[in-house]
Amino acid sequence: MRDHPITPVTEPMQYRAIGLVRGVYRPEDPKQLTRGILIDEKGIEIEAVVLGRVLSLMKRHLKMESPHLWVVYPRCRNASKLHLQIVGIWEPSTLKEENKESSNIKEITNKNTSCFDEIMEGDDYFSVRGELIYTKPDENELIVKIRQQPRKSIKKPIPFKIRIKGNIPLNKLHYFVSFDARRIGHELIMEDHELINQIPSKTNRKKKI
Repeated sequence: MRDHPITPVTEPMQYRAIGLVRGVYRPEDPKQLTRGILIDEKGIEIEAVVLGRVLSLMKRHLKMESPHLWVVYPRCRNASKLHLQIVGIWEPSTLKEENKESSNIKEITNKNTSCFDEIMEGDDYFSVRGELIYTKPDENELIVKIRQQPRKSIKKPIPFKIRIKGNIPLNKLHYFVSFDARRIGHELIMEDHELINQIPSKTNRKKKI
């Protein structure tokens, strides 16, 4: 049984961008919960959309005026603002009695107190894994390209980019890197990273074929 909202990595070069943000979700329209803002404990507002079965959870079981620890996919639509896609909630103390088959409900059935809603990494932790395509040491700025897994409804998913504040040397461009990051406001700040492997250039890939 899983006891963490972020699943373990199964492959060395597994792309992903996922994190946890505690806050109050406020929809633009009370009748339409899919789009709104997530307000953290400091009052910072982040644009957010709700995906999948989280909608039914919100409608049936959650106190929307209270803060919750949301499982989110980050997106960087511009340089100054973070955008979040809400895909789940981590709150075993509230949800342990709910439908165990839901992929968006993470639970610990033998725990009863809210202290088990906490995770070791703490709130606002993000795991980002992808190709380092831009680094500017003078501005403490990195850009990571994330490739999405193909889905039946999408023949060729379009990669997206995540902006991280941190410093990695220029000679590590086009390496696959695993980042541990922390959200502060609208920025993801690198706390740690691991260089996994260099990604071959398109020219080198064609030569091998």
